[in-house]
Amino acid sequence: MPKFNPAKNYQNTRKTIGYVSRKEATEKDYKRIGFMSGLEVHQQLKTEKKLFCHCPAGILHNHNDFDAEIIRHMRPTLSELGEYDGTALMEFKTRKEITYRLNNNSACTYEIDDTPPFIINKEALEYALEISLLSNLNIVGEVHITRKQYLDGSIPAGFQRTAILGVEGHIQLKNKKVRLIQLSIEEDSCREISDIGHSRVYKTDRLGMPLIETVTYPDCETPDELREAAEYIRFLNRSTGKVRTGMGAGREDVNVSCKGGTRIEIKGVAHNKWIPELSHNEAFRQWALLHIQKLLKHQVINQETWKIKSIKIDPDQLNLKNKLMASIDFSNKEVYAVNLEGFRGILSHFTQPGQCFANEITDRLKVIACIEKPNMIHSEEIDGSSYEEDFNQIGQLLNANDKDAQIIFWGPKEDIPTALETIEERCLMAFDIIPQETRKSFKDGTTIFERVLPGADRMYPDTDSAPIPLPNDYIESLNKNLPVEIFKRYEQLRSWGIPSDTDHYILKNNLVPVIEKSEKLKIPAKFVGTFFGHTFKYVEGKYKKHDDFKYNRIVKMFEYIQKNKLHYTISKLMLPVLIEHPNMDFSSILTIINFKKKSLEELLAPVNYLNEKYRESNSQIHKDKVVNWIMGQLHKQATGNLALSELKTKIEKAIK
Repeated sequence: MPKFNPAKNYQNTRKTIGYVSRKEATEKDYKRIGFMSGLEVHQQLKTEKKLFCHCPAGILHNHNDFDAEIIRHMRPTLSELGEYDGTALMEFKTRKEITYRLNNNSACTYEIDDTPPFIINKEALEYALEISLLSNLNIVGEVHITRKQYLDGSIPAGFQRTAILGVEGHIQLKNKKVRLIQLSIEEDSCREISDIGHSRVYKTDRLGMPLIETVTYPDCETPDELREAAEYIRFLNRSTGKVRTGMGAGREDVNVSCKGGTRIEIKGVAHNKWIPELSHNEAFRQWALLHIQKLLKHQVINQETWKIKSIKIDPDQLNLKNKLMASIDFSNKEVYAVNLEGFRGILSHFTQPGQCFANEITDRLKVIACIEKPNMIHSEEIDGSSYEEDFNQIGQLLNANDKDAQIIFWGPKEDIPTALETIEERCLMAFDIIPQETRKSFKDGTTIFERVLPGADRMYPDTDSAPIPLPNDYIESLNKNLPVEIFKRYEQLRSWGIPSDTDHYILKNNLVPVIEKSEKLKIPAKFVGTFFGHTFKYVEGKYKKHDDFKYNRIVKMFEYIQKNKLHYTISKLMLPVLIEHPNMDFSSILTIINFKKKSLEELLAPVNYLNEKYRESNSQIHKDKVVNWIMGQLHKQATGNLALSELKTKIEKAIK
């Protein structure tokens, strides 16, 4: 048998499944693999108080700013149907000790499940209903609060209170409609501080804040459609002015599958620009796992009786040459070698850019067995770090043959049984299923295993909360004050002549109302839109924006400009000062930028002199060049006093 080359196998399997980078991928590629995706968009509401208690919302603390800690452990219980949830069993295996840090300024006994809930926050409910209406959803006649199991410890009660407000709606993208399943109002979870070994630490400042979740059908057939849908929902939510912004205020769970695959949830994507790469790679990861199934059907004859074979080893006694193992202190760890019968070529099989099937195992060892990385090496390292001599020894100890693959892993003695079970479980899954799981996202577009996907039957009635009727006249009153739908906002921006490259910035920051207010002051909408999408965006990146700055301060600036009969182009020079000093009066800003008010006669006074000066130093005279040169000399003085186009016309007439 020829010598096996893991790196070459990685490249060959990448080619075999037809992986292409997202930049190179076409619609045909996504049809080939049956790309299908949807969203669960979470958005915090901008309320004063939390959803089911009277604690203030939006007060966030540093990791070490807390008044008390409580410790809890997760254990599974049988459902009403006499079954255990798979996620609950997985979390129980981890033997996690969960610590919650509480600050008296942002948490109370409700957050730790020692007090029943108060009546739902009416302000939050109204905001959520408005967004439901804006999403073309059918509003429920009565709000029924339920409990949704949360099994990762991020909510101390082990469940989240949630309620469906609207069902069966849609959003209108540029080329298609995306159907919405529902919109729910719910309480936010804790923020994770750390998750190391068997200890996980949370802080409860975010816990209980009002949140909405918009769920789409899996109608998106390309990653770009998926991002467009995410952006649309984000813009829609922000158009109300009643949601929070900033890091963590809006998060997307991206559900992805391919033809023959399963629903995988990429959890908590913080940036919409990551969505195309993440969903692209996840669909191809599933496509790769389907190819692994085909290979294993040929390579492993008796799949029903397949088991791993393991043995405890002493790395020092075996004198293993692997550099990683040489750098690890094994004094408090046990080391095991595992044989995977018939798995040659599987561990190094491509799954994601830079990752192979072995990553599926090492990730689960980290999450389920709580063995921190690095936690294993294997016989098919794609970086070439596998020493053939090492695994020849291991293969002999395990009575392996050339069709097998081997793993060496290590960890605390008490974690070894869970680790062995985890390795065998993931390998058995590889024969015939793609496991439903939640995965954590990374900036480079790859993901890692986070937990088993919760079962569908994870919701049950909340006996502490009474139903809330929603009368028709109340819903109709909310319907009267809704902002314009986002697809109509696009049409509005085009009708104003605002460049399309400003759309994202304007809609992301909900600036259309500011443009409308400015237009009423006789400031051209096209100028204001371009001012925000180009000038403001540039200045914001170059200067530090003061915490007190609000966009309506721009409207006040335009009011001042109009009142003092200045030309609105002066706003571009005023902006860098205004953004850093929003409370400074506008006359002082004009002084700082050395603006002097001049009449048309004063501005045109130097034109004849400048004309003669140019002609004295240039033998060939072209009128356009003369005009442009004089414009350059007078540009700064003219800005704010009159339109530059008008100045140019006056200069052209003056030098005939």
